[in-house]
Order: sequence, then structure tokens, then C-alpha cells
Amino acid sequence: MTFETLRALAHRAALFTALRQDQLHTATEALGDHRWDVDLAAGTFVFAGTEDPSRTLQASPHLIASIAPGPRSLMWSWALPQGDPTGVGERLRAYGAEHGIPELTTGEVAFGSDAGEDIDAWIADLAHVIGGAAAEITGISPHYSAPAGGSRAVLLLDDAIPPLTVASAMTVLPRILSGLTLSDPRASVWDLARLAGWTLQWTDESFSGAVITDATGSATFRFDEYARITGVQASLASSPAA
Repeated sequence: MTFETLRALAHRAALFTALRQDQLHTATEALGDHRWDVDLAAGTFVFAGTEDPSRTLQASPHLIASIAPGPRSLMWSWALPQGDPTGVGERLRAYGAEHGIPELTTGEVAFGSDAGEDIDAWIADLAHVIGGAAAEITGISPHYSAPAGGSRAVLLLDDAIPPLTVASAMTVLPRILSGLTLSDPRASVWDLARLAGWTLQWTDESFSGAVITDATGSATFRFDEYARITGVQASLASSPAA
């Protein structure tokens, strides 16, 4: 499968990524009908309500890739003519060089035969994979993909939404988990805590449970022998029993 290593990185960060994308969706939905504008040279990205342009959501954008259906290839930002002004794309390349991942060190990567006939849907999925893999490597999230001159640009948005807390995650976690397939749920919980900056402690040597904690509360995840999540119990600062 094309971009197999990137997909593995994105799978590991899948729970964190889903929660962060949900935060972004909630924030932009609050604007009502909205548009977006980006100025990479100025380092600005703005969502603004169409009916009330004073209602905005602002971020610092990092262009990481451009996906083109014409040549059927992905080009990393550091290989584009305008270069990589923020250096985040260079961080992905450096990670690829350190870990021997050609998909990250080749400036232009061709699509594989698995791209299929519905190329638009395949590109949309690839954009999400790239955003998830980039979050796994850099810790920056959420990501956003948008049409750009016949291609699809993939950006990481810094400072667009508040940091993810245990309390905010537990509020939406049942809904998120119901629509998410995790290749390794236990590893995804560990990675969620790492990327969110929370504390994680395993409950025993067999890793049958994990307690994640931050200033807003804690949550205990239980796993079965196949590392699947069997239950989550939270104790939050604003709600002692959850």
C-alpha cells in the first residue's frame, strides 16, 4: 500500500488526531457559515463567519504537503518552489532521514496502484493520513486540507484551538470511539497522553489498565487481552464522579 509507513504513524496518533479534529470542527461550526483565508508569507490563517466576519478563528499555518491529482503525486513543502517558510516540513524530512523512511525524504512521491478510481476520495483520505502522521512526529495539531490551484494543500494549524485536556477529551470520547477504528487501542491511548502532554501510569505489569491525568482530572482505561478498550472511568475536577 502506498504511504504504508505514514499510515502506521497516523494510526498510532489516531485517537489524539480524532479528538483534535473534533475540537477544530466544533470551533468552526460555532462560526456558522464561514470561509478561510491563508497568507503563508505573513504566517496567518483565518476562519471567518460569512454573515459576521468579525467572528473569527485564527491560527499560525504550517504548509506540509501538496497533493496533486494531475501528476498523481504528493510533494512535500520543502520541495515546493516557495519552500518551507516555517521549517515544519524540514522536521518531517529530518525524522524520515533518522528513521529510514523514504516517503518522508523524497521530495515528490508518486501515488501507488491503490489510489483507485475515486481519486478525490483517495486524496482526501491521504490528506488526513499526512496530517495524522505529521501530528505524531511534530506534536502540532489540528490539520486542515484545502483546495489550492488544482491540488490539495495540507496544513498544520498552530494555536487554532485550546490544548486538549482530560476533561475536554472525556466529554466527547464515547462519541469519538464509536466512530473510530484503532489498530492498536492501547498504544493509541499511550500516544494520546504523550501528544497531549498528560501523565500516564499503567495499573499493572500486564498493561491491563492505564490512568491518564492532567490538572482537569483523570481517567482510567481498561483493556482486554487483545489490547482493546473495554471501559473508561473518569474523575474530573468539575465532576468528581463520572
